[in-house]
Amino acid sequence: MQVAVVGSGPSGVYTAQSLVQQDLVPGVRVDVLDRLPCPYGLVRYGVAPDHEKIKSLQNNLRTVLEHERVRFLGGVEVGPGALSPAQLLGMYHAVVYCVGAATDRRLGVPGEDLPGSWSATEFVSWYSAHPDVTANGSGPPDRFVRGVDSAVVIGVGNVAVDVARILARGAAELLPTDMPHEALGVLADSRVREVHMVGRRGPSQARFTTKELRELGSLPDAEVLVDPAELALDPAYADPSGLPAASRRNVEVMRGWAGLPERGLARRIRLRFFLRPVAVLDEEGRVGGVRFERTLPDGRGGVTGSGTYEDITGQLVLRSVGYRGVPMDGLPFDESTGTVPHAAGRVLRDGAVSPGEYVAGWIKRGPTGVIGTNRPCAKETALSLLDDAPALALRDVPDDTLAALRAAGARPVEWSGWLAIERAEADLGRSLGRGPVKIPDWPGLLSAARGGTSGPAD
Repeated sequence: MQVAVVGSGPSGVYTAQSLVQQDLVPGVRVDVLDRLPCPYGLVRYGVAPDHEKIKSLQNNLRTVLEHERVRFLGGVEVGPGALSPAQLLGMYHAVVYCVGAATDRRLGVPGEDLPGSWSATEFVSWYSAHPDVTANGSGPPDRFVRGVDSAVVIGVGNVAVDVARILARGAAELLPTDMPHEALGVLADSRVREVHMVGRRGPSQARFTTKELRELGSLPDAEVLVDPAELALDPAYADPSGLPAASRRNVEVMRGWAGLPERGLARRIRLRFFLRPVAVLDEEGRVGGVRFERTLPDGRGGVTGSGTYEDITGQLVLRSVGYRGVPMDGLPFDESTGTVPHAAGRVLRDGAVSPGEYVAGWIKRGPTGVIGTNRPCAKETALSLLDDAPALALRDVPDDTLAALRAAGARPVEWSGWLAIERAEADLGRSLGRGPVKIPDWPGLLSAARGGTSGPAD
């Protein structure tokens, strides 16, 4: 039985692992397809470069992709102008879509599209060397931090903490990471000294994990400042005993920072709460700051506006208010949830199961949970597929799926190509006096995959 898994991030790899390890259908073979020539999805292109422990999860994913009945095929795009879901289903007995949530939620406020206003994902993709950043030609290398003294990060989840931390880190701390050399140089020259991380609700409702939060307080030459008056607006702050354990620990960490005097360190991270963005301010055609409305708890877990406002000055705005799935031509899509309709992972078309089509990960359940949440999600989908296997296996599909993909116009990068990219990145790092350094552009990646050079150091 031949199965295609579209997406090589954690949900896709965990799906492949479940399919070949459940031992319910002997001989299942899985092709893990990805648009990029590199595997691992957000573990490679979303986890911050200074989080080596989390990035080491790549070693676990690698073990799955090297399984004798699993094959990685990068550089295979599914969508407009490429393979359609119908074509793919004609090549495999079953297809599992693990394509994540590819776009950011917007603030929906005036001025959001001013120069200097970005999604946090755009910033993360830049310092993580996602090749689309170069391909999209979205401005000079220092476009995020040029002329920026103060940055405003809107959101209080782990991604918000990541971008605040990267802005507040010194270049020497980032040198040992695989951050692309150009981004490292830009951040080394950055004059950002103030980072405001702002949430519309209170500290007890912040979505970051305690480990990430504590990390902010351990940055060399950076200090975290919290206003005790804002914390006190949260009814759970005075007595956090009724909170879930993670939220209680967060409150305890912030309690330790509350009211600390400024020490005059090189950088300051200010945690702000109960402020809702109402406009990004225009200063000579660029971002000049953000206007916030003070909010108050409404007694039902939400907030209500107070009618009082505060402007926070900043030349860079990064919104980090969540992700959303995007429709794929040829698959059903629920606009209200940003997901593909499904029943236990089986794709539903007009309420009926579509034989052979499945989903797992964020496109299945929405952008919730941590990396580990993908394991049970993937397993549920894999078990549904394996239950359906006797009927699916009756379909005629090509014996050689790789040849079929090539005949359809794809140019797959096989595992050997990915290993060549790894070698090229190690060589690039050595030439710069660093460890492995990511190749940040499509031509460089594809050239390395096909045995060429890694391309320019920047």
